[in-house]
Amino acid sequence: MSQYWSPIVSRLSPYVAGEQPRIQNLVKLNTNENPYGPSAKAVAAIQAAADDALRLYPDPSATALREAIAARFGLEADQVFVGNGSDEVLAHTFQALLKHDKPLLYPDITYSFYPTYSRLYDIDVVEIPLDEGFRIRFSDYDRPSGAIIIPNPNAPTGIGLALTEIEALVAAHPDAPVVVDEAYIDFGGETAASLIARYPNLLVIQTLSKSRSLAGMRVGFALGQRHLIDALQRVKDSFNSYPLDRLAQVAATAAIEDVAWFEACRQKIIATRDRVSEELQAMGFDVLPSQANFVFARHPALAGAEVYSALRAEGVLVRHWNKPRIADYLRISIGTDAECDRLLDVLKGLPAAV
Repeated sequence: MSQYWSPIVSRLSPYVAGEQPRIQNLVKLNTNENPYGPSAKAVAAIQAAADDALRLYPDPSATALREAIAARFGLEADQVFVGNGSDEVLAHTFQALLKHDKPLLYPDITYSFYPTYSRLYDIDVVEIPLDEGFRIRFSDYDRPSGAIIIPNPNAPTGIGLALTEIEALVAAHPDAPVVVDEAYIDFGGETAASLIARYPNLLVIQTLSKSRSLAGMRVGFALGQRHLIDALQRVKDSFNSYPLDRLAQVAATAAIEDVAWFEACRQKIIATRDRVSEELQAMGFDVLPSQANFVFARHPALAGAEVYSALRAEGVLVRHWNKPRIADYLRISIGTDAECDRLLDVLKGLPAAV
């Protein structure tokens, strides 16, 4: 603490990102990065844009990118908002749409930036417990609320929701904004973007970090009716008029337009995820059904911290949280087949893991 801090600073519990260690030959399966490089067209777009024009400010509206995203989802450009990663889009969303007199609702086991933003913006929250199978139970959301945010698929569980379930939730709360965070939707789920025309209270958020291998460029976006996008735009322009630089804009536009690369890459990850899930189950692990680019698993005879430490000692890094209900689970990002084979080999050598 410091006497120079504003009062709010001492009350914050900042989000803790996954480790980015510099270790030789590390098998890094802890931050859900795509194991395959980005579209060659995205790389070429970056190279072409790295010229004298970098002395100029980028397009503050990211017009070309918003038009490409809109075309992808059958929307208009003014129904698209872009930001510096989906975390920034979420931050603006919490400010612009989720603070009301009634509480914000979200799951108790979910993306840990939600409580971080709630504290930062002083938002009243009710955390809704997942059921015994770590699933979102929508009947529990039938209570007074100012807004709702849910991830689909959820993180860190990886469990997805059917589009019919999402629509029922949005329809049941017509007077409250409902935000669906779809960071992992491309690995097996069905986006709620098709519902936007019918529901003025629905905002859908996605990222290019996972399924399009652009975590290093930091590009996220939101989809919704114009009045919701306008709210985000007002907050953004009161904070940073230029959140996306020139290189990020051209890379993201090329990545969105390269549908062939996108489909091939995500199918490889889905196939590896399904294989890893099956092999973990064969070793006795409990594995939650995943529609993400990771699996959430535990061994009934081994403590999660013990397995995490054993993997790290062998140069395999996964994610572990020492929190109620999930302390024995590990979130394992899906890497290349070779990386996942290394993970499985180490696990097979653990006592009681056979």
